[in-house]
Amino acid sequence: MLRQSQAKNNGWGKPMQWARLEHDGRTRFGIIAADVLRVHDGDMFAGARPSGETIPLADCRWLTPMLPSKMICLWNNFHQAALKHGLAIPAEPLTFIKSANSFNAHRQKIEQPLSYPGRVVFEGELGVVIGRRCKAVDVAQAADCIFGYTCVNDVTAIELIGRDASFAQWSRAKNFDGFGVFGPVIATQIDPLQGNLRTLLNGRERQNYPLSDMIFPPAELVSRISQDMTLLPGDLIACGTSLGVLPMQPGMTIEVIVDGIGTLSNDYGSLAS
Repeated sequence: MLRQSQAKNNGWGKPMQWARLEHDGRTRFGIIAADVLRVHDGDMFAGARPSGETIPLADCRWLTPMLPSKMICLWNNFHQAALKHGLAIPAEPLTFIKSANSFNAHRQKIEQPLSYPGRVVFEGELGVVIGRRCKAVDVAQAADCIFGYTCVNDVTAIELIGRDASFAQWSRAKNFDGFGVFGPVIATQIDPLQGNLRTLLNGRERQNYPLSDMIFPPAELVSRISQDMTLLPGDLIACGTSLGVLPMQPGMTIEVIVDGIGTLSNDYGSLAS
């Protein structure tokens, strides 16, 4: 899953991929090695230790790699997209929150909302996973608060946002059940800004953009957001998307691929499909 040729170590140590999986009705976590999970005990973010047990991935169901207390998402955080859409470069990060009911894992279905018949779009994004409690940290301190990175699909009921001219409905449009998709793993000891993000819709490439095009890169995002709210271990910052966002149709498969991390894959459709 990890593309070693794309992962830039920069002397940080060996890249690892952390995952949470369900096996025989139990939630397990650990490090992915080839086709198995090397199970760990303790806390993923504080002194996790190998148990010595391995579990074949084929026998497991993927879960979100952590359970955030909050998922903070970015709007207008890429230069190319801002230029294309005639948007000003923001002076500070423009954020909104996705709630826990929206969290969704690799290979789990993204359901069509029953109460909304309009267009639903994918947004392939890089996710930053917080590894330690941080509040009002500077950029150098913020870098030390990043545990690793994951893939995100910030699913959006796009027609809802501007439907009422008096109030932009960001919360409703972004927070249907299953609309906050992330995983399959947290990759540590990598520099994601050295790579690209691609999104495939039924195998056809729809997004391909360099992560280095971010207006506010990960450590700066962590620093700035921590001035407003305390970030806790496991919290997720979705860095925003760039060009190529399109609607999904029932029966389609959406894959978000980030160099050095892997592929987040989900089908879109109704429960009956």
